[in-house]
Amino acid sequence: MDLTERFINYTKFDTQSSEDSDSVPSTAKQLEFAKYLTEELKAEGLSDVEMDEMGYIYATLKSNTKKKTPTIGFISHYDTSPDASGKDIKARVIKNYDGNDIELSPGIISSTKKFPELLAHKGEDLIVTDGTTLLGADDKAGIAEIVQAMCYLRDHDEIKHGDIRVGFNPDEEIGMGAHHFDVEKFGCEWAYTMDGGDLGDLEYENFNAAGAKVYIKGVSVHTGYAKGKMINANRLACEFNSYIPETDIPETTEGYEGFYHLLGIESRTEEAKLSYIIRDHDRDKFQDRKKFMEDIVAKMNEKYGEGTVRIELNDQYYNMKEKIDPNMHVIDIVLRAMQESAVPPRVEPIRGGTDGAQLSFRGLPCPNIFAGGVNFHGPFEFVSVQVMEKAVQVITKICEITGNYED
Repeated sequence: MDLTERFINYTKFDTQSSEDSDSVPSTAKQLEFAKYLTEELKAEGLSDVEMDEMGYIYATLKSNTKKKTPTIGFISHYDTSPDASGKDIKARVIKNYDGNDIELSPGIISSTKKFPELLAHKGEDLIVTDGTTLLGADDKAGIAEIVQAMCYLRDHDEIKHGDIRVGFNPDEEIGMGAHHFDVEKFGCEWAYTMDGGDLGDLEYENFNAAGAKVYIKGVSVHTGYAKGKMINANRLACEFNSYIPETDIPETTEGYEGFYHLLGIESRTEEAKLSYIIRDHDRDKFQDRKKFMEDIVAKMNEKYGEGTVRIELNDQYYNMKEKIDPNMHVIDIVLRAMQESAVPPRVEPIRGGTDGAQLSFRGLPCPNIFAGGVNFHGPFEFVSVQVMEKAVQVITKICEITGNYED
């Protein structure tokens, strides 16, 4: 199976995760793909292939050298984002993209004006959707690249390498992917998530992240007799959000600038719930942002009565940079692999997070490498076949370099 065929085959599985679930994985349909992927790894000749009851998959490409080498790993997640449908994905390949707008379906246009990233891939073969679903390159492109690289190394015994571990997991898109990842079982000195964006992306800085749920308790009274009695939770929800500075939202920030993002509002007169994510690269500013949310709650309770508003704050992950900095050889190997694969590196902070952030804090240094997808989480997502092929080359080079690694 070639790389394109493998990836498109993966997209046929609906693996959307859900923030409204307490199960692991968050959706049962993820397990259907996990079972398929487990059998594929066995069929491709990998060793120690296993899937646990939560859908976490582990496997090994055995060493082909007598030299003592570090055991390293490659990790990707197989769930897709709740932000757009992942059902009945209709992926197709546009050969030798000409640089013009792409009609995904009648009336649905992926334009170079709105998505100038397309122009960087003129002349390449692009895999796109029909404009009604996401594609799932985040992160099934990463899985396809890892599996393809393992098959290449399996078939090219002249490339010497140590034990290579692969790990595939659910629920990354809802911030839960690394929670049940068995680092001890994985048994690696370091690893890489193949979950980055376009060609050359290399990331080892990410946001500190928290989720916030704001609950508002209203009082419903007939509108004709409401004066001095009604507390309209709908209106208080709008008031709460009005305290968030417009300079501190995703639409107005970039680079290292943090933000508050309102994910959704559920409300009626009697009660309301607002869901936020809070992000900042700087740990102190991150703490200040959480305190700011708590201060809004206190201010509104002072105005409307104690207990009217309450907040639940939960840290999700932290900036992996503080764990990668003492292990910069992990980055040096990637930079060398990119150079030998003719890939110009783009080292930038992630305006988001990956499973690697949580894993780094659990003792497994784990920076993030490009998988090739662009415009994630929406119907205009695409991936270049040539970029995916470069990712495969980088993975194999990392394995080769590590096979000759001297501490």
